[in-house]
Order: sequence, then structure tokens, then C-alpha cells
Amino acid sequence: MSIGNWDPAKLVLVVDLDETLIRTDSLFENFWSACSAKWDTPVAAALALPRGPLALKERLAAIKTLDPARLPYNEDVLDLIRGWRGRGGRTALVTASIQATADSVAGHLGLFNEAYGSSDGINLKGSNKARFLEEKFGAAGYAYIGDAPADLPVWELASGAVTVNPSKTFRSRVDSLGKETTHLPATSPGARDFLRTLRPHQWLKNLLIFAPILAAHQLTRPALLQSLLAFIAFSLVASSTYVLNDLLDLAADRAHPRKQHRPFASGIVKVSHGTWMAPALGLLGAGAALLSGPKLVAMLLAYFALTTAYSFWLKRMVMIDICVLAILYTMRILAGSVATSTPISMWLLAFSTFFFFSLASVKRQAELVDGVASGATKAHGRGYHVDDLSIVSTLAIASGMVSVLVLALYANSEPVRRLYNAPEVLWGMCLILLFWNSRVAILTHRGQMHDDPVVFAARDRVSHVCILGVGAMALAGIWL
Repeated sequence: MSIGNWDPAKLVLVVDLDETLIRTDSLFENFWSACSAKWDTPVAAALALPRGPLALKERLAAIKTLDPARLPYNEDVLDLIRGWRGRGGRTALVTASIQATADSVAGHLGLFNEAYGSSDGINLKGSNKARFLEEKFGAAGYAYIGDAPADLPVWELASGAVTVNPSKTFRSRVDSLGKETTHLPATSPGARDFLRTLRPHQWLKNLLIFAPILAAHQLTRPALLQSLLAFIAFSLVASSTYVLNDLLDLAADRAHPRKQHRPFASGIVKVSHGTWMAPALGLLGAGAALLSGPKLVAMLLAYFALTTAYSFWLKRMVMIDICVLAILYTMRILAGSVATSTPISMWLLAFSTFFFFSLASVKRQAELVDGVASGATKAHGRGYHVDDLSIVSTLAIASGMVSVLVLALYANSEPVRRLYNAPEVLWGMCLILLFWNSRVAILTHRGQMHDDPVVFAARDRVSHVCILGVGAMALAGIWL
């Protein structure tokens, strides 16, 4: 790709960093990278902010430096830079990010002759950047690639302009400067991209909220409405935690063969958008829970606190992470009980504990299998080594089998004889679950398991048949 009719022998091609060379904002990237390293980063950021944006950037970089290899680069801009250099032109990276960030990005790419960032109390943005470039390269001594209204003073002094992802209004403003201008094709996230950040497929897990009234055969209208309200509240709060987890896991997701395509990791949806989405979704969920009552609010707060602790620390702790995931599944069942005032039996709690421990183990097993296939020595962002694979897979199989045993014992218990006309039919559910657990174990061992076994079940036709079979057995046990 080439740009303009500019003479590379006379002009320097100057490139901005944020939302231009990279499809994200390095300040927000640095903030969440620092948060993943230290949970009290927001406090440190709040204390640094009154001293100005440069002080904030320096404080965040002191906590955790950005890894330039893990940033989502704009391939169109990289092509322009390579084309300019191919014509013998000089290039410079000039950014409002601190000098250390500019140096690390330039060093990683190897495409820039010079790199300049904010330093000595000067934030290289807007008019400050314009004055700096005029002093460095002379008036009209450069062409500039940028993306924001803050770059207009820079383009006023430039020989030419290249805009990245411009809106129609912004294009008109740049064109009015009378410079030779190139507009790179604009792309913007759609509603589907924002919906993906909420992971609506994960809301399937919240159907567990209906488990207490289903197990107790209490399908009354008030119970169903309360369960539905709890489902909505939990889905909103869960999406809040998914957004938060994705922001904290940006570097790890970008190193993952599939997760690198997530909206935040790929740069399709801005990290700055996720920064306000997480608290907004949490507040909406809390508001929905208030309509049910304080007990559900308390359960949601406990769920959010545990999930947040998982995102910051617990997911890196061997075995604790699996136990926490199993608890988070079970908390949905407890929420359904609280919302509808329906007691849950120890049978249901025992089954859910072992079954969800198995699913959480499968999740880690799948990651380790991927690690073995890619030659990695440990799961990125987790505390497991690939040598742990055999132990984790054994735990997954054993826990899954114990859940089948609990279900079998339940099928022969006194509560079942009171609830079902033909309790012996429930033994068919045990056979189906035994088959499904065994099949999941084999597929995971072969590397054919999705990162999340719940998502796998939602997309797998055999799993659909198994779910229908379990439902049919339960209905048959009631009606026969």
C-alpha cells in the first residue's frame, strides 16, 4: 500500500501510536496490565491523576510495563510504513505515551528510524506534538498518520495527512485543511461485537438458577418469575465480570490461539469502552436483584466478589482456581433457592459440587492439551505446567464419575420416591450422564474440547440429545 505523491527524500513519515499504529489506547492497556499485576492499581492511578496525564502514565508504567509483542497492531498502517521505507523514506514514531513505551514498540517492530514519547513534563499531544514536530522536522517537513481531532494541529503544519478509521465528519474536517490526504478505510464495532463482549452464550450457566424449583417440582408462576428475575440479574453481573476478566487477561488472551480473536484482545472493541461497560453492567444487575430482595443482592455481591478475586489472583493458584469455578457454578443454584425461597437438598448440592468440579477440571485440561500441542511448558496466565496434565485429567474423570454415583444414590433415596411415580426410570439419567462424562474425557484428551465445556455442550449435537434424554427420563419418572 502506498500513500500520496510525497517525496520520501524530503519528508519524514510520522506515525501516532494510540488507535493508529495499534488498535487500542496504550494508556488503558497499561492501566489494565498494571491492574493484573497489582489489585490496588486504581488507587495508585487516582493519586497520580491530579498531577497530570504524564504523571499517570509514568505511575502505571512503574507498576507494569507493556509488552509490545502483545499489542494489536493495525496491519494497514504497518503496510504504509513498510511501503514508505521501501521507497527509501525515513519514519518516526511520535506518541503521547511515555518515552519507554515509544522505544519498546519501535524496537519490537524495527520499522522506525526515530521514536519520541512524552517526557520532561511535556505530554506530546495536540499542540504540544505540533510544536515538537515543527522544531524537529521543520514546517511541512513531514507527513503524519493519526486518528483523532487532537491531531488537527499537527496536520495543519504537515505536508500531508493520513487518517485512520475516520468518521465522515472527521474526514471533512481533515479535508478542509487543504492538505493532500489519504483516508484509510473506516471500521467500527457493530452491535454484534459489543454483544460478544458480554458472552451471552455463558448465560446458559445461569439456567442453573431454575434447578431448585425443577428439583422440587415447584413450577408455580411466582417461583418462575422470581427465578427469571434472578436469571436476568445474574446474567448482567456475570457479563460485568466477563468484561473485567477479559480486560485483565488481554496479554494472555492475545497469546492464545482462539482467545486472541475476542473483541478486546483483537482491538475490535476499544478497551476504553470495556472500562465503563464493566461497572455499568454490574450496577444494572444489582438494580434487577433489588427487585427480588436483599438476599439475592447479597448472593450477587458474594458472587461478584469471588469472581473478581478469581480474575485478580485465584485463577493463578493451582487447584484453588478449579475449586472456585465449581463454587461459582453452585452459587447459581443457591441464588435460585434464595430468590424463590425453595430449599435445596444435600443431594443436589453434592451432585453439583462433583459435577462442576469435573467441568472446571476439563476446562484446565483442555488448556494444558493445547499447551502440549503448541510446545508450551505451562498454561499462560495459570499456575499449571504441562506435566500436570495427567493429574488434572484424572481429577476430571474421577469427579465426573462421583457425580454419576451421587445421582444413582439419589435415584434410590426417599425424596425421589415421594416426588416421582416411577423413580427407577431415573437410572436412565445415570447411564446418559456416564456416557456424556466419558465422551467429554475422550474428546478433551484428543484436543477436541472447547475452552469452556458448557459452550461445547451448547454447540454439540450429541450433548443436545443427552440433555433431551435426561429431560425425557425425568418426565417419564413423574408421569408413568
